[in-house]
Amino acid sequence: MKNVLKKITFSLTVAILVCACGGKDKKTKAVASEPQETTASEIEKPQLTFGFIKLTDMAPLAIAKEKGFFEDEGLYVSVEAQSNWKNVLDRVIDGQLDGSHMLAGQPIAAGAGFGRQAELVTPFSMDLNGNGITVSNDVWSKMKPNVPVDGEGKPVHPIKADALKPVVTEYKNSGKPFKMGMVFPVSTHNYEIRYWLAAAGIHPGMYTAENVQGQIDAEVLLSVTPPPQMPATLESGTIYGYCVGEPWNQQAVFKGIGVPVVTNYDIWKNNPEKVFVMTKKFVEENPNTAVAVTKALIRAGKWLDEPSNRAEAVKILSMSQYVGAPEEVLANSMTGTFEFEKGDKRSMPDFNVFYKYNATYPFYSDGIWFLTQMRRWGQIPEAKTADWYEKTIKDIYRPDVWKKAADLLVAEGKIPASDVPDTDGYKPATADFIDGTTYDAKDPIGYINSFSIGNKD
Repeated sequence: MKNVLKKITFSLTVAILVCACGGKDKKTKAVASEPQETTASEIEKPQLTFGFIKLTDMAPLAIAKEKGFFEDEGLYVSVEAQSNWKNVLDRVIDGQLDGSHMLAGQPIAAGAGFGRQAELVTPFSMDLNGNGITVSNDVWSKMKPNVPVDGEGKPVHPIKADALKPVVTEYKNSGKPFKMGMVFPVSTHNYEIRYWLAAAGIHPGMYTAENVQGQIDAEVLLSVTPPPQMPATLESGTIYGYCVGEPWNQQAVFKGIGVPVVTNYDIWKNNPEKVFVMTKKFVEENPNTAVAVTKALIRAGKWLDEPSNRAEAVKILSMSQYVGAPEEVLANSMTGTFEFEKGDKRSMPDFNVFYKYNATYPFYSDGIWFLTQMRRWGQIPEAKTADWYEKTIKDIYRPDVWKKAADLLVAEGKIPASDVPDTDGYKPATADFIDGTTYDAKDPIGYINSFSIGNKD
């Protein structure tokens, strides 16, 4: 054992000397192809500042900090709440933040040429599911007669947008546009609410270079509202419904101003939601730091998916420096339940997933789904080849960084080897969508063409 430790110490000493004498170019090669434990002295940038938006799914950042997982890796991290998703994106690109909790679509759009362009990468997927679509009490009262009920008179879930269609028609006939909110043009929420509406034959509108609001031919006008402002915007009557992450659907129930009608688990079972993003430049210049950050976040995800830890997680997230919502609101979804109509609380153990089902692994197939939706709705204005989808996502999603981090955690006994997927980065084709359409990431063109509403290639 002593000889082994001497060898490790010698190897690390040599590595440090090489980095010290060899300049910056040598430093970028400090992560070896085989997993080797990284010491604090090898971390290129130990002082880090990360951003987040006040949502439940920022939890891995809060837990990695509060449970000491960042410090275990020799990292001293500050986490700062940001005002909106555009601010998050700009501050990461400009180097004001070293990394951030981000919408999965943001680094993808930046690489695909929609909106502000930059070379961003994600080595870590923060969670699965976690969103819902909420409507005002008035809209729900009009939808409810169109919703099937069970033997106890309770609405049968999932509730499809077919129940909303007559309400949208009623508004249209009275000359009143039907307005709903989502959090950002390239957010999961935008694509989920569009998918839900279009599956019922309700046109959510198209994007063009001239119409960046995405409202061409729209039967429902979608607009951007920052997540924490959703309930107040609904209550004021500015919008009649919205798609957002928690706790802002449960907040509507808590305040008695709206009813969540469907979750994104029902729109696309175990869909990817947020990702952790850094610039490509940061990862290239600080490879050991990137791996160390990913290690801490993987551990945080694992900790979060231990059911016995969820109550503590709720307490941490309720702190003002994190989500800052009441514990009872956060607990509604974080502890395995979800409340729809007030008093109609249902078991939903997978509403928030942070580790199970390889949730932390950045699958290429997850990223390609976002690209197909950008093309479907016109954010990508021209047809692309299937090869383009694969090449584009491989520049952004970095499972190689994740794998280095995970292999080190396995060697340290912190996660089991069975939690490291044996994969080419693609999940099998799935029909786990609310309309039963099959998604195969290796045939993105066929998938885009399978829909009646949207672009055809």
